[in-house]
Amino acid sequence: MKTNLLRSAAVQLFVVLAFAASATAQDFQRTYRIGANDTISIRNVSGDIKVTGYDGDAVSVVAYKEGRDREFVQVEDTSTANRVELRARYPEERRSTNASIRFELRVPRSTAYNFDSISTASGNIEASDITGNIRFTTASGNVTLRDASGSIHASSASGNVRVEEARGSVNASTASGNVEAEITRLEGATNMTFSSASGNVRVRLPANTDADVEMSTSSGSLETEFPLQIEDSQYHSGKRARGRLGSGSRRVRLSSASGDVRLLKS
Repeated sequence: MKTNLLRSAAVQLFVVLAFAASATAQDFQRTYRIGANDTISIRNVSGDIKVTGYDGDAVSVVAYKEGRDREFVQVEDTSTANRVELRARYPEERRSTNASIRFELRVPRSTAYNFDSISTASGNIEASDITGNIRFTTASGNVTLRDASGSIHASSASGNVRVEEARGSVNASTASGNVEAEITRLEGATNMTFSSASGNVRVRLPANTDADVEMSTSSGSLETEFPLQIEDSQYHSGKRARGRLGSGSRRVRLSSASGDVRLLKS
């Protein structure tokens, strides 16, 4: 009898814990059906954002509220028929709120979207296997993209920016951190800029890149695998490298105020 009671109590405890876990997972969960070139906008305040491409036909968003004051923050949904628009809403009457929201998105990998204003004030942004017009921004955190295609703009005020196996055009910048970018295939003739105010910049471009290239660093070294001429500045400290690859159909700029700058072949 005692064994049965213990077993029954254990089962009830398991059900309670499972329900609690499920409730936490359901902080916010919705599915949207939007078309190619429609817009996805996520504006977070504190917390990470992760975007993953998958073999599906709908945009799925799950948000997890975390922290001591999690009940005071909300996910505001102002989406329309052709736009997914979500933002973190914090109470105006509370000066300090110990809470964050973690967004996780799954998007059809074969559909190009306008990822407009995917941003967080404090947190990391990570994406893989997506395509479209991509704009990721964080004020304090890292930005990482893998296997992305399209027009990519990634920036951080304080953190590293890393773009791997990109196809299309890339602009990447950080005020304090390193920039690393690997482009396996260039498309169109869009100008590209890679910059860091305090950190290293390393970029890999296809061997057949067609561009006017300029590299510069105020305090660091320059290295290039392309036929560019490296020269020391006669008028101020630092180094520069310039050169035209092919017909120079686009401009490519790599710069660091305090760090090394490298341009390699992918």
